[in-house]
Amino acid sequence: MKLLKPSWVNHNGKPIFSVDIHPDGTKFATGGQGEDSGKVVIWNMAPVLREEDEKNENIPKLLCQMDNHLACVNCVRWSNNGLYLASGGDDKLVMVWKRAAFIGPSTVFGSSSKLANVEQWRCVMILRNHTGDVMDVAWSPHDVWLASCSVDNTIAIWNARKFPEIVMTLKGHTGLVKGLTWDPVGKYIASQADDHSLKVWRTMDWQLETNITKPFSECGGTTHVLRLSWSPDGQYLVSAHAMNNSGPTAQIIERDGWKTNMDFVGHRKAVTVVKFNPKIFKKKQKNGSTPKPSCPYCCCAVGSKDRSLSVWLTSLKRPLVVIHDLFDKSIMDITWTLNGLGLLVCSMDGTVAFLDFSQDELGDPLNEEEKNAIHQNIYGKSLAITMGSQLSSTIIDNPEMLKYQQERQGNQNPNGAQASGPEHQTPKLTNVLNGESLEDIRKNLLKKQVETRTADGRRRITPLLQPTHLACNGPAAVNSIGMKSNLLLTSASKMEPMKALDSRFTERSKATPGVTILWFHLRVKDSSSVKEPKVKDETSSDSEDKIMAKPLSMAKRKGEMEGAEVVEKRKKGRPRKDSFIRTHVMSVLSAEKEPSRLITPVAVLKLPTPSIQKSFSTQVSTDAIAYLEVENEVSVVSGARLSQLKWSRDGREWDTLLTSRITIATGSSDIVAVACEDRTLSVFTTCGRRLIPSIMLPAPLAALHCSGHFVMVLMASATLSVWDVQKQTALVKNESLNPILSGTDATVSQSFLTRQGVAVVSLSNGKTYCFNSSLETWNLIADKQDSLVQCADFRNCVSSQDALGSMGPLALTQGRNLSAGRLASRLSSTPHHLQQGMTLAFLEKQLASALILLSASEYRHWLLIYARFLVNEGYELRLRELCQDLLGPVHKSSSSSWEPTVLGLRKRDLLTEVLPVIGQNLRFQRLFTEYQDQLELLRLK
Repeated sequence: MKLLKPSWVNHNGKPIFSVDIHPDGTKFATGGQGEDSGKVVIWNMAPVLREEDEKNENIPKLLCQMDNHLACVNCVRWSNNGLYLASGGDDKLVMVWKRAAFIGPSTVFGSSSKLANVEQWRCVMILRNHTGDVMDVAWSPHDVWLASCSVDNTIAIWNARKFPEIVMTLKGHTGLVKGLTWDPVGKYIASQADDHSLKVWRTMDWQLETNITKPFSECGGTTHVLRLSWSPDGQYLVSAHAMNNSGPTAQIIERDGWKTNMDFVGHRKAVTVVKFNPKIFKKKQKNGSTPKPSCPYCCCAVGSKDRSLSVWLTSLKRPLVVIHDLFDKSIMDITWTLNGLGLLVCSMDGTVAFLDFSQDELGDPLNEEEKNAIHQNIYGKSLAITMGSQLSSTIIDNPEMLKYQQERQGNQNPNGAQASGPEHQTPKLTNVLNGESLEDIRKNLLKKQVETRTADGRRRITPLLQPTHLACNGPAAVNSIGMKSNLLLTSASKMEPMKALDSRFTERSKATPGVTILWFHLRVKDSSSVKEPKVKDETSSDSEDKIMAKPLSMAKRKGEMEGAEVVEKRKKGRPRKDSFIRTHVMSVLSAEKEPSRLITPVAVLKLPTPSIQKSFSTQVSTDAIAYLEVENEVSVVSGARLSQLKWSRDGREWDTLLTSRITIATGSSDIVAVACEDRTLSVFTTCGRRLIPSIMLPAPLAALHCSGHFVMVLMASATLSVWDVQKQTALVKNESLNPILSGTDATVSQSFLTRQGVAVVSLSNGKTYCFNSSLETWNLIADKQDSLVQCADFRNCVSSQDALGSMGPLALTQGRNLSAGRLASRLSSTPHHLQQGMTLAFLEKQLASALILLSASEYRHWLLIYARFLVNEGYELRLRELCQDLLGPVHKSSSSSWEPTVLGLRKRDLLTEVLPVIGQNLRFQRLFTEYQDQLELLRLK
């Protein structure tokens, strides 16, 4: 095995959250954090594979960089045919990229160097459906569907042949969905979420097949991603972040009955990603030796928050290799080359590693014919000749189905008559294999299975190969023909410590200096100790306190102390997206005050509150990275249980004690706010000095945000308050969310506080509101379903300089829903005046929303676009009104209510920018001259 860490693959020190190798092996993509946006980069694979290509300056390393994502990119995945690249990010979007015809190198926008794109990749489709960060994307076999999952608790299934058509939105998770994997047979898709569950869905009807919770019930904390993987033979599914006897594991789930009796054990921290090798292997034959029959097996790589990587062969009881301290931070993604011998791994520390294996180490990969024969043997059909939606309806998943299908056909055609029509032409099936019935095979296997007990009471089982079920393909170290050793099954209650180094791996490790090889072991749970799983309430979820977000920047690891690891940023106070609890109560009014008032039923809204953790950490995005660490109940003094809050930034740190358990802690560049179980809110400076006495909140806290000197709280009673703690004034006082929630089934999906102290609340129905403290009203600022957003065509009004001004809270809430003229091509048959009116209405709405959000840069951005549109379309009255408002009265008047500035911008300076736009249209020559002269007159005064 060779190990390489190409330093030139980086995102300028920012985290890399995803990596994927192109099916043809010539390139790979990375996704992660850019300077001020999400970044997708396509790299050349040749300099990774060959040292001479790496040294050759004529061979490019970076092929293309795409900065279209507004926020961090969490996942990149190539389609199986290699034509498309899908990316999903924190801007709630899925983008589909395709290589464009070569039009010459182009400079990477915003780059200080003369960096040029060798290949041109353009975004051909933007998929909008999610109301939260997109965490994972996955193409189905044969690229029939594209699936995406999000922190909005849903999985979207897109029709990959008719983008942007949505086939189905899968709902059922009560926590953030962080991982997806397709069954290679095409019959299922599996998802894993922060709600301590793994769900398997049928592609035939998109209904839930099974919900697996037991292996995840012990899981505390969370991971940034939960990338699970299906074995290439389809027989085993391996999860991320499971627990067994308080130890982190990767849970092995058998397709047959969804049994969870085995897991990969050994990592010291939670497993973040699992990835099966796309190849199925067989034992390599020595030169000159006669071929011996051997059982095919699979290969699987496992990455963890402990910064280590393990690679397993399912024909071995222990991993082939384990590499410790491969990175400075958690492993985020793993990808294999299509030939099965190369492995790329990326980390949150912003680096990647490449492992190059030989066939002597992994074995001989089966060719496509042999692989198809295995699928034919297990499922009754080869995947190579099964396309599209046929996968879910024609694949026979297990031997029992053969019998049931035959019985069904017999019932439908009792006289042996064949049903006519193409929809009734099901393949002819048989439940006889090699002249022996499946029932006989099953009975004989049960008789032949050998079970013994060792002296210490452990069970020793010798499983046998089942012809109809490739038993040794899955990640269990089972015996088969040609294997001599038996697997020692360990009781679930007795975890064996890691074993000593094996001489084979010690020798191999010498070839790779600096790499530590340690043993893990695969544990099969004793069936006698497996208890029935408890029924878990689907609505109860403590995922609130485990919500994570990607940090915008990463600091270098300060030390190599045990367990030292930056804890991923927690999205402060985001409520769970399970349903609000609505109960009807009678509003009893005081008889003294209003004796004649009728009693009417009122709907009481309640927001979910975070559960209390023993300890947690939060990363605060300030000028420099700051960390908040909470340790509840550190000590008991005079009956009071003390909790500790610790703050650290740039080597400076302070801590303080509170007399109640801390539920939420957050901060900004100026303040730190802490909410406690006793409903108190404490505010400190970033030096640890208390600013004000504890605020008593009227209800438990659901969400807490800080920005500058502003503090925003969302309470469980669905009320909002915002304070300026520097001026010690209230901007919003216990304002109810009832106006935006009543009459809908929507839930709060996200909330945040702008730098200007404006509270923003996003709902699961795609609508986003802000509260205006001057008007004391809720204002709708974004709506995913708004046809104006989808149909507005202002492409001709956007200049290349406008991109920088579009960053801000409005762009954040709309999630780049503003792709200019996204549907304009589809509206070619729409009357021009109708589309013109829709665009005008949209631009005026944007201008008003930026104004109410107090976002100066976005207000200027949309004002210039609006002015260009008015000039292009000939709206003289509106244009004159706009210029008059910007100019104001030429002569001073005490009766004038005109304000010379808007959001801190001088209006007459804005008019100076608008006039050149007007001057481009000769039709408005008189208007231009009139306001130009008045501006000159004002300057001379």
